Amino acid sequence: MSFYSVAKNFVVAPVVNTVFRPWVRGLHNIPSEGPAILASNHLSFSDSVFMPVKVPRQVHFMAKDDYWGKQGAYGWGMRKFFDLSGQIPMDRSGGKASQDSLNAGEQALRDGEVVGLYPEGTRSPDGRLYRGKLGIARLALNTQAPVIPIALIGTDKVQPIGKNIPRLGRVGMIVGEPMTFESYYGNAEDRFAQRAVADAIMYQIMRLSGQEYVDVYASDVKRQLEAEKAEAKAARKTLRHHSGRRIEDSSAD
Repeated sequence: MSFYSVAKNFVVAPVVNTVFRPWVRGLHNIPSEGPAILASNHLSFSDSVFMPVKVPRQVHFMAKDDYWGKQGAYGWGMRKFFDLSGQIPMDRSGGKASQDSLNAGEQALRDGEVVGLYPEGTRSPDGRLYRGKLGIARLALNTQAPVIPIALIGTDKVQPIGKNIPRLGRVGMIVGEPMTFESYYGNAEDRFAQRAVADAIMYQIMRLSGQEYVDVYASDVKRQLEAEKAEAKAARKTLRHHSGRRIEDSSAD
């Protein structure tokens, strides 16, 4: 048995099934063999734990390459775990680096594997569903593998952003019907075709999850929130500085 099978069936699944009692609908929509792309919403770090537990086949996640760049013993352990479990590092910087990552995902699909990814590219900052990146469309069009839309339910309640330890709660997964895009296969490099495919996938995820859809990238929203946080922090610092000066001036008087 592979490391993935041992870790899933004898370590992770018993704990998850006992503690979180995940429910699932539509599992029959995942093909028992051949390539498939699992496209899911992304609410929590624990999404990548709960989903594979319920999927009967091994899922090769396209995970952000930051996980491979951590230092020290913890970083080494994380890299070994991700490598042994067959995960694929995804460079999100764009250009050739991102294309090389997608090529690795394409190869896994051509080998008949199941590849999992989050079309939004990052976790939702507020529980809403955001615009899908074009990478999933390129994978689907270049490999002609079916896309299986998935909605994860309640994972953000179990492990909100910023929380390292999950809290008790029940989570769910809804698996939609396979999607294929024959009418676009001849235009795999056309960005309009890619956008149409990505939007169609996100629509199905929205329909399954019931999330509010926002037609902007989640990464842009996160950058805006970080900028606002930094601006508010600078304003508070300035206010404290001026308040301190006023107190000093009052004492001098």
